[in-house]
Amino acid sequence: MFDLIAGLPLHPLIVHATEVIVPSAAIAVILAALWPRFRLWAYGLPLLLSLGGLVLTPMTVESGEALERRVESSDLLAAHTSIAEGLLPFVAVLAVAAAGLFWWTRQERINARVATAPGPKVAPTGLLALPRNLFLGLAAVGLLAGVGTVVQAVRIGHSGAEAAWSDVVTPAPAPSNS
Repeated sequence: MFDLIAGLPLHPLIVHATEVIVPSAAIAVILAALWPRFRLWAYGLPLLLSLGGLVLTPMTVESGEALERRVESSDLLAAHTSIAEGLLPFVAVLAVAAAGLFWWTRQERINARVATAPGPKVAPTGLLALPRNLFLGLAAVGLLAGVGTVVQAVRIGHSGAEAAWSDVVTPAPAPSNS
């Protein structure tokens, strides 16, 4: 299904979307975990990007497997395939962290609305009472998943570029000392 489009391999096309969306999601989740103003401004953006990455990652893997059946096997290709199969767990944890941070941000917005509403001020209770340790846990998961996702995406992109271009591009000549 994710093999060819207009006679060209789909993988090089879809991988670029994945390599933009997944690190963007990771950076957005990291910022949401660390920066309250960004978290309130971005609101659902980290979650939307993470869900986009969660959809794109398996599509990218499947299109890569289809392309792998059409090209000559090599050690570099095997290494790339091996590394690429490890991205989905990172993106899944990132999406869970993004969902948790979205929920937290939503509660923050409700609390802000309650605090600025006219009438007697009451302390938040129930879902509106936000335990600080819960946020610290969500932020920690978001940070770890974000950093892990970025590292994994860079490793995958680098190994894919090596597999695709190592036999095409020759190293630059060494500068002469004359």
